[in-house]
Amino acid sequence: MSRFEGVSVTVTGAAGVLGMAVAQAFQAEGASVTGIDIVETETPFPLCKADLIDFEDARRVMREIGRINVLANIAGGFTMGDTVETTSNETWDFMYNLNARTVFNTVRAVVPQMVERQRGKIVNVGALNALSGVGRMAAYSASKSVVIRLTESLAEELKSKHINVNCVLPSIIDTPRNREDMPKADFSTWVTPQAMAKVVLFLASTDADPIHGAALPVTGLA
Repeated sequence: MSRFEGVSVTVTGAAGVLGMAVAQAFQAEGASVTGIDIVETETPFPLCKADLIDFEDARRVMREIGRINVLANIAGGFTMGDTVETTSNETWDFMYNLNARTVFNTVRAVVPQMVERQRGKIVNVGALNALSGVGRMAAYSASKSVVIRLTESLAEELKSKHINVNCVLPSIIDTPRNREDMPKADFSTWVTPQAMAKVVLFLASTDADPIHGAALPVTGLA
């Protein structure tokens, strides 16, 4: 029997490189996968369109999906280049909304049903750069640090209800966009989306039942 046979998994940001890898990894392990994204594209699993920055839309799409045993919050993004004093309100809000508010909204929409069943797994995506401030990355680092604190708070609130909440902290993921932005880097030291997906699946599995509130660095050789 496959590890996630009969398990209903929802993956946010499922049209992106990492989200697609995570969704396909769950599917290969027998899960019933539903993706969520703000864009529409062809996927080998059902993909629902929703704006997760809008709580009402997040709640709407979660109700339409129905039972969710595992929520993988992969939606997010990255921008850099501005110093703190030159960071605009637009950039700050964009990073906060994309990386933190989407997680905040999805968990608020999903946790009640998990509490009712007294079972569930939530895996969020933070970032290694969320552990300390980095020059010209303040908005990104701050938004991802919020994800870590949300993960820890949720884990403390939900562990007695047999709901695990953890997050992964990738360094640099080997995506076409990152290769384009950093063409002189040694790509072999980066973490592949498929390797990241394996870590997400571990945290969503019964093997991770004793783990609550972890922020797990996934750095490859970088």
